[in-house]
Amino acid sequence: MANENFSSSSTPKPHGAHLVGSVPMANTEEVFSTASSILGERLHRIPDGETGVRTNWIGWQIAFFENNPAFELIPPEPNAYTMLPRFKLRSIASGKPLFDNLGYADAAITSYSIFSQFKQAGTIPAHCRFQVCLPTPIATVVAFVMPEDMAAVEPAYEAGMLHELDRISVAIPHNELAIQWDVAVEFGILEGVMPSFFSDSKAELLTRLIRLGNSVQSDIEMGYHLCYGDAGHSHFKQPEDASKLVEVANTLAAGVTRTINWMHMPVPRDRSDDAYFAPLNNLKLHPETELYLGLVHYTDGSEGTQKRIAVAKKFVSEFGVATECGFGRRPSETIPSLMRIHREVSTPISV
Repeated sequence: MANENFSSSSTPKPHGAHLVGSVPMANTEEVFSTASSILGERLHRIPDGETGVRTNWIGWQIAFFENNPAFELIPPEPNAYTMLPRFKLRSIASGKPLFDNLGYADAAITSYSIFSQFKQAGTIPAHCRFQVCLPTPIATVVAFVMPEDMAAVEPAYEAGMLHELDRISVAIPHNELAIQWDVAVEFGILEGVMPSFFSDSKAELLTRLIRLGNSVQSDIEMGYHLCYGDAGHSHFKQPEDASKLVEVANTLAAGVTRTINWMHMPVPRDRSDDAYFAPLNNLKLHPETELYLGLVHYTDGSEGTQKRIAVAKKFVSEFGVATECGFGRRPSETIPSLMRIHREVSTPISV
């Protein structure tokens, strides 16, 4: 790892940090205690780490398709970006939801009880909210459903996900809750490297993302994690620059009628050039939206992160730091050091 004592007197440290979601520790308790002790005063929100069966983002949803008699399992295609099975739709029964339980609400409710205990004990700072990360329905459908069935399954899966959101919203106090929509597969479609069943991919994807944002009740915090994937520590396509991220962010800012509390954008490790960051000049977020840039990379530590921060500062004045994706595919023993990098390159938030 690069020198952790590196500092730049000419570049002010960004304000605050954001944990994208997955944190591969032994359990939720370890995630809450570690994140709070290292980063507590730099975080507005703390996720439960998506530990256990949820470690590999949407991979655990395979079981919900396997156990659903409406689907037939199809083995994965060779040379796919991720070697995951697909499912063919057999039929949709009328008058009955295709997906009545996707597990997200059950997991969130269980984790919130731990969050509440830790907060009452003073382990989690009083200002922190409980962050629940949900994949967009497009992500799971494109990942696991056969192309010819995507258009039929997607509305049903979205209805199932919104039912999960409703259950979470009923069970967890709104002043303690934050919902993050994980937006990754959409960029795979926009970049032309993932299948699409849309006639106008950009317009139809953005309509769905706006609808998801507006589905979160206004007194619950809500944000978007924009992503280019991290399977095998590799993007499904290296972004040429931040232009597509900025375009999506601006459309969401203009179209979502409730507050967007935060927006997260990835930054590839090898991009500390002006060209990548220049599109941020055109970013049009509302003043109440926190921007987090995924500038933190474990492999070059604080020094490399500070270089990316210095370039980003040329094009956007206020932002916090994050990694470009969740920690889930990283060895658990590296997590405390990775969190300390976030701490070294950022300042505490104002609460």
